[in-house]
Amino acid sequence: MKIAFLSPRLHEPGTVGGAETLLYSLAQDAVRLGHSVDFLCTCARNHFTWENELPEGVFARDGMTVRRFPVDARDPGTFLRLQMALSRGATLSPADQAAWIRNSVNSTPLIAHLRTAGYDRVIAGPYLFGLVREAALAVPEQMLLVPCFHDEPFAKVPAMQEAFLAVRGFLFNTEPERRLAHRLMPSLSPKTEAVVAMGLEPFEVSKTALAAAKGWDFPYVIYSGRREGLKGTPILVDYMDAFRKRTGRDVHLVMTGSGEVEIPPGLKSAFHDLGFVSEQEKREAMAGAVAFVHPSVNESLSIVLLEAWLARTPALVHAKGEVLRWQCESSNGGLWFADYPQFEEELLLYLDHPEITRVLAEQGRRYTVARYAPDAVRQRLAEALQR
Repeated sequence: MKIAFLSPRLHEPGTVGGAETLLYSLAQDAVRLGHSVDFLCTCARNHFTWENELPEGVFARDGMTVRRFPVDARDPGTFLRLQMALSRGATLSPADQAAWIRNSVNSTPLIAHLRTAGYDRVIAGPYLFGLVREAALAVPEQMLLVPCFHDEPFAKVPAMQEAFLAVRGFLFNTEPERRLAHRLMPSLSPKTEAVVAMGLEPFEVSKTALAAAKGWDFPYVIYSGRREGLKGTPILVDYMDAFRKRTGRDVHLVMTGSGEVEIPPGLKSAFHDLGFVSEQEKREAMAGAVAFVHPSVNESLSIVLLEAWLARTPALVHAKGEVLRWQCESSNGGLWFADYPQFEEELLLYLDHPEITRVLAEQGRRYTVARYAPDAVRQRLAEALQR
């Protein structure tokens, strides 16, 4: 087939995001399956400003053709005002819904290309962008949406659901995400519906390499990814500050990724911001941790959680994160907390019972190797493309 993959940003150095990683990985799988693949994206790098920082144009990479298009002019103030109103539970008028989408991320040249390029399938995501909505409405019969759904107000906006109900089908990341889609839209009846996710190659990594290189002699927990309220990182910072004060245990907090972090004075000496790191450095950081902590409640699949299990590190996730909790329940690879007292109890369990920590980590690794093997994911994608 002639297939287009579409994501507002291209997965490349300096671009941190699970959705970008997921779409690019699926595009590589389609190349390996023998399809002709274009990857469509914008010239934006920064997911806050969405400025056209990169040159538009066409170039080859990893067996596919990458096509970059400029982002349309937008009014960020209008977008943020309406986005905040939705976050507070407001119901937008049809005119305000249109303004919210119009001032999201869009690219008129990209949509024009999509209408005339004659793709057999278009695989696009995540849903929360005007660009993805317009693509879905431009070529609905060809569109397989990788929505990365969360249970959030934006997924319930009628103008968004118009696109969900129009497309040919969905490639979900997890079973809870698939169930959520049907809860949000009881009349949803796609021609194609599959839980595909993303393949990860198993790896071996030293648990002591990072500590040896940096001269660390303390236990630590780690978080990797974007640092922002929607990812729960302020909760993690507060909980770690409270944990150190209440227990007197010298446990540090390590983060990789991007975004500002407000650190209270009592935690500053025990906080290590590694920023952007190589894949090898990230794996070494994960492997040396007591636990990989993911406090987000808005995930459709946590790739970094799977990577932590491959590094033989157990998980500690927020109980209200349905997908993260499902990943831990399905794998027996981690624990979940609903509040600070549970967080403290479970982190102490990891610290004081290394045999339990090892068992959970190994179970998480076995689950990841079996369920997210590249060949297994590729087979699920091949079947979905043929439906």
